[in-house]
Amino acid sequence: MSVIAAPVASLSRPLLLGLTGGIGSGKSTVAQLLAAHGAAVIDADAIARSVTAPGGAAMPAITQSFGPEFVNTQGALDRDRMRELVFSDPGAKQRLEAIVHPLVGAETARQTREAQERGVPIIVFDVPLLVESAHWRQRVERVLVVDCPESTQVQRVVTRSGLEPAAVERIIAAQASRAQRLQAADWVIYNEGLSLQALEQEVATLVKHILSQQSSVENESSDLSATGV
Repeated sequence: MSVIAAPVASLSRPLLLGLTGGIGSGKSTVAQLLAAHGAAVIDADAIARSVTAPGGAAMPAITQSFGPEFVNTQGALDRDRMRELVFSDPGAKQRLEAIVHPLVGAETARQTREAQERGVPIIVFDVPLLVESAHWRQRVERVLVVDCPESTQVQRVVTRSGLEPAAVERIIAAQASRAQRLQAADWVIYNEGLSLQALEQEVATLVKHILSQQSSVENESSDLSATGV
């Protein structure tokens, strides 16, 4: 684990942690490991998929805006067709985001309130395009980037999804660059050549660091209260 920013010295519970990484970086695995260590994980992509699933809240507006040809036979968003459109038409991307993002925002807020009520120490916002989004950057207190070389990203995605390498490279090119994500990071997990056990240890080390810093802040606050400050 690489620590780039200053220690967590001014955060109250819970820590609002943004998690991001390019396609094929292993971000989803890191999210699962954080959840196993007691974090509440709010998956923006999963929420977006739910509102564009059959019967999803976004589907009527998508059908009206883009036409029935962008709805598959099950009644969900035809993701392949939409992906091709937004790659070639930035205006289409903006129209889609105007429909989906408010719905994702509302559900994210609901899940955040629920996690806060449970008293979890870390709330993780799993956001693939966090670096590209000013909205998300303002909502989180720290950013964790899962990083690996682009060649590894391509290899992993081709293996798991069957996409052609050129198609994966187009997806990578449409995302923030590796350098941009690293520049935005407070912490980096370099997920290259790691076993699952080694990756788990990286996550465990980070969680321990966060909890120890939060504990220090709480103790300092208690000391000040006791002295009437």
